[in-house]
Amino acid sequence: MIGRLNGVLLEKTPPLVLIDVNGVGYECEVPMSTFYNLPTVGEKVVLLTQFIVREDAQLLYGFGSDRERLTFRQLLKVNGVGAKSALSILSGLSVDDLVQAVALQDTALLTRVPGVGKKTAERLLLELKDKFSIDGMSIAQGGQTKSACSDVLNALLALGYNEREASAAVKQLPADVSVSDGIKQALKSLSRT
Repeated sequence: MIGRLNGVLLEKTPPLVLIDVNGVGYECEVPMSTFYNLPTVGEKVVLLTQFIVREDAQLLYGFGSDRERLTFRQLLKVNGVGAKSALSILSGLSVDDLVQAVALQDTALLTRVPGVGKKTAERLLLELKDKFSIDGMSIAQGGQTKSACSDVLNALLALGYNEREASAAVKQLPADVSVSDGIKQALKSLSRT
């Protein structure tokens, strides 16, 4: 199994990258979160990989962090989710956003990812509910603050702000903010723009 590539980045065309490792070019698909953090062509790159052998193909997927790779592996275990869907989910959501969606059982966040319908989102939430804590990606990690931020975001959306504005305001909040203080601070920052 190929677990890691360390070489020179030869080509990058989303979602494919080509890496030269001692004269052998490895083609690998990466999520957009990894793609955006790649160095320029011709520079050294290190990717953690997941090698998948199917009847008709041998596929290599690359990740910038071990947390992304672990999440990819968990997504593959969900019934009805293949490598392409898992890659699409990781391209559409950060690992933290996925953990938050699972913690809050938020199907709306998952259905925004292209190719993920309501039934798939529900299945993901059900099957991933207990999985993240097993691999050290604890849902409890910042769980209360994530919940407070989610409540603030929902309050801003209910007040008529669009999702982009509301999300930007929530990201500026301190980690330990309460819901009421978070709403006040977010409204202040939104009134300045």
